[in-house]
Amino acid sequence: MSALTHTLIEEIKSAPEPVQQEVLDFLVFLKTKETARGEGHENLLALAQTAWGPDWNTPEEDEAWRDL
Repeated sequence: MSALTHTLIEEIKSAPEPVQQEVLDFLVFLKTKETARGEGHENLLALAQTAWGPDWNTPEEDEAWRDL
């Protein structure tokens, strides 16, 4: 394991759970973005779902969009 990987793991372990979730969301976002770039296009829907999924996937959002 590289020194960078070890440092990242230690920082993540010491962070509060909401920060850990945000780091995970951002990492998945970055990986998705790199994959899309490698395929020659950006899949903006996948990026949006990754970034905003926790906000979109709520009962309140479902209710707000129910009649549209």
